[in-house]
Amino acid sequence: MNTLLLKKRRLARALSLLLVLPISATAWAQDADEDEDAEDKQMEGVEVVGSRIKRSSVEGPAPVVVISREDFEREGFRTVGDALQSLTQNTTGSFTGELAVNGFSPNAQVVNLRNLGPGYTLTLINGRRPAQYPQPYNRDNNVVNIRAIPASIIESIEILTGGASAIYGSDAVAGVVNIVLRKNFDGNLVKASVGTTHDGGGDYGDIEFSGGHSGDRWSAVYALQANRTDPVFAKDRDFLSDTRNGPLGVGFTNPALSLIHIRISNAQPGSGLGQNAYYPGQAVCDRFGYTTVTTVPRGNYCGGFTQPGSRSIANESEFYSGYGQFTFDLTDDLQIFGNATYYNQDASSSSGTEFWGTAGDRFLTTRTGGATSNYFDPQVGAQVQLQRIFNPFELGGEEAAVTVYDERTYDFTFGIAGSAFERFDWEASVAHSEYEYSADRPRLLAQAVHDYFLGPLLGYGGATPGATGNVPIYALNRDRWNTPLTPEQYRSISTRVINESKTTSSNLNFTVTGDLWDMPAGPVGFAAILEAGEQTFELRSDPRTNQLRPLDDQTIYNLTSSGNTDGERDRYAVAAEIRVPLLEELTLMAATRYDKYDDITEVDDASTFNLGVEYRPLDVLLLRASYATSFRAPDMQLVFAEGAASFSNVVDEFSCRSGTGLGAPTPAVPRTRAQCNVQGDRTVYSAQTLVAGNPLLKEEEGESYTGGFVWDISERMSMSVDYYRIKLEDAASALTSTYILENEANCRLGVLPNGSPNPNAVDSAFCQNILSLVTRLPPAPGTALDNRIDRLNTAYINTALIDVSGIDATYKINVDTDAMGDFRFDLGYSLVLTDKNAQFSTNDLDDDRDDPANNNQRSRVRGTMTWRYGDWTTTVFGTRFGSNGNSARADFTNAAGGFSPRRLPPYMLYNLTVAKRWGENFNTSLSVINVLNNQYRYDNANTAYPFFNSLIGADPLGRRYTLTASYKF
Repeated sequence: MNTLLLKKRRLARALSLLLVLPISATAWAQDADEDEDAEDKQMEGVEVVGSRIKRSSVEGPAPVVVISREDFEREGFRTVGDALQSLTQNTTGSFTGELAVNGFSPNAQVVNLRNLGPGYTLTLINGRRPAQYPQPYNRDNNVVNIRAIPASIIESIEILTGGASAIYGSDAVAGVVNIVLRKNFDGNLVKASVGTTHDGGGDYGDIEFSGGHSGDRWSAVYALQANRTDPVFAKDRDFLSDTRNGPLGVGFTNPALSLIHIRISNAQPGSGLGQNAYYPGQAVCDRFGYTTVTTVPRGNYCGGFTQPGSRSIANESEFYSGYGQFTFDLTDDLQIFGNATYYNQDASSSSGTEFWGTAGDRFLTTRTGGATSNYFDPQVGAQVQLQRIFNPFELGGEEAAVTVYDERTYDFTFGIAGSAFERFDWEASVAHSEYEYSADRPRLLAQAVHDYFLGPLLGYGGATPGATGNVPIYALNRDRWNTPLTPEQYRSISTRVINESKTTSSNLNFTVTGDLWDMPAGPVGFAAILEAGEQTFELRSDPRTNQLRPLDDQTIYNLTSSGNTDGERDRYAVAAEIRVPLLEELTLMAATRYDKYDDITEVDDASTFNLGVEYRPLDVLLLRASYATSFRAPDMQLVFAEGAASFSNVVDEFSCRSGTGLGAPTPAVPRTRAQCNVQGDRTVYSAQTLVAGNPLLKEEEGESYTGGFVWDISERMSMSVDYYRIKLEDAASALTSTYILENEANCRLGVLPNGSPNPNAVDSAFCQNILSLVTRLPPAPGTALDNRIDRLNTAYINTALIDVSGIDATYKINVDTDAMGDFRFDLGYSLVLTDKNAQFSTNDLDDDRDDPANNNQRSRVRGTMTWRYGDWTTTVFGTRFGSNGNSARADFTNAAGGFSPRRLPPYMLYNLTVAKRWGENFNTSLSVINVLNNQYRYDNANTAYPFFNSLIGADPLGRRYTLTASYKF
């Protein structure tokens, strides 16, 4: 009851706030002069995302947000990604991008509605699916890179915030983003922009040439764009340039272990080792520019404070693009059309430094061939561990350790459209797109760097001089260890690792729309769709990163392969929609779709439907509601990936609990996992593990509900409030090896560890999926290979549950005055009411809305205020991210005495754009992004570099300026 009352109070507070605004502003708006050219929602029979049926209003049974080209420019956005990530329905919780230079997809931008993940938002271009980004997002998911859509070709962006699989098929779970390309333009336009950042770096230049012409029977639109952006390095921002600039300050911050020789076992007296570390002396430290400190665990050691400042926080980038679109009327009722886009980008990111340590040295092994991070060094009479950070000046500068991205994508569409029986329009089209990607990154050669510092193997010993044992013996070359590398020496022990990938998407579409018959309240609208499509995904990792590859002089240090992926998927679909005006005030909408998949997954087919209702009790009030089912086919990476393999120790729980296997007593003596999980037990051994595709994945199934109203308070004022809820079942969830092996034993034995019956029978879909992830050798009694685990695939299976809900609201007002000009105010607001999830279907749903560990904001606001006066236009855009938990997830005071509350305050950003028209054809504008230079949420609990959490909203680039001039002729 208390939970229910709390939710009601949240909703009541939000609604009361929104209802107060229009009442207080109504009198002001009604006194304004009327203008027939003012913006409204009425249009002349166009197709808007969320339906194939053309209608005369943006507003329908499900909420739709439209960002026009004018909105895009006046709010100060440079890219499509910048605009979409400002949506209140979007979340920052799964962002990687440029800030994660060593992470996944660091050169891509995505949109993530409702915090379900980027893959649950369907991204379309002109209503068609483009080729997906060839690099898996966060290793496993396939997404569309919205960065690769040039701003010069954008007409508008339409966002449907709800399920729409009955219209568009897979992935339309959290919503649909449709990017509409330019179709109508008369004349030519040259537009140039230059920009820079307030704190340095990031210089920017962009030039566009676009135009359009038409004749009696034809029209054409074209656009060319070229762009250059310089990188921004962490050293260009004070709070990132030096680790002493973090919350702990100078007095409580120690340097990094940049040149460390750590003792693992006891050392002989006089060996040169202090409490823990070998100190090379200040003269050696000065060679690297390191600072010496003394600490209790380390003794004397030296290291750097500024090395992280050499990494990039914004990529260097160059791109150019071209776009063309045409129509030609063959007859009055028959038209051919087509468009094509090409985009080429060369970009780079930099980690700034290189790292080497014995912990990841695969050439450092014990006598029996086992991996070890320690070796015995006779020079110090102890086992030691090494760690070395190579500075930019050793590598050849910050840009010497760059990863280079080469991306190319193109798409084209060709079609024919016509009309029939004076009631129907039809369209047939073919579309194809391809996306090619390569990443070329620097890495150390494992054997070369091992030999450079450690030299030849001197034998094996123990923890003390003369002792026997398994530990490898090396004498560190201290001259090399204590001397900075030259760039030439670095190049001699390093290489370039190249990963390549390619995706394609081909689609055939046939659509018929029109009016079936007339009813007293209006015509019955109808649409039917036939689709056929093919997707391919191909990823090739550098073979030298394969951990199963025999060691040689080309083995790469400390980098595991992403494996190879090669897959193809065909799909076919038929769908229909109907829009029935039962009364002048009441309209019903229904849609249904059948999708057929031809691939190796368990999807096979999926049926979905939408239902919607629009009720207008007054001309100025629309009440609306919708219900939709949705589905998501498993990502191709989750199905077709061969997987990256390695070896790790596992506990063979089936062998343990059944009392079988090599060395088992007769008769069998079953044991518990706790009894078996001890060093040296026969059921604990090394097995090959990998994360590979799972062809038994089936579709994830979802439901979404929306309900709300749109109120046109006056000619120039409107507001909307909508409730949403999205439920998802059988979401793909990653599994741990422990979970897989426990459930393999449960399925094979038919009982749980506590002895109760297993609720999943061995022939159930769950057990068959689990059993498929464990590959065992054939029975061979009396041998070491008897039924042992040969390979364990820690893949995804369909198991997770998600249930989220909230409200979205908008408020708009236009005011025109003779004396002061025209004013426009747009406000968007989203509030999360529940954020429930469970990894396994047997678990209870946990509501993480108020969990401080949840990176998703509970609320978001975006607002735009525009003032037009004569030839001048001034726009202020702001966005507010709601409060988030701090790094400690609790009230926290750090070692320096700095306090951080359990929840950090909201984070706000503002943009300012001032534009001037110089006659009919010439325009200029100045945009200031992040006017207040608010770069991140300060958190005294976040004492680890970079001292802020990018997943809760951050803008380390800070204030930046863009000057734009355009001329039309």
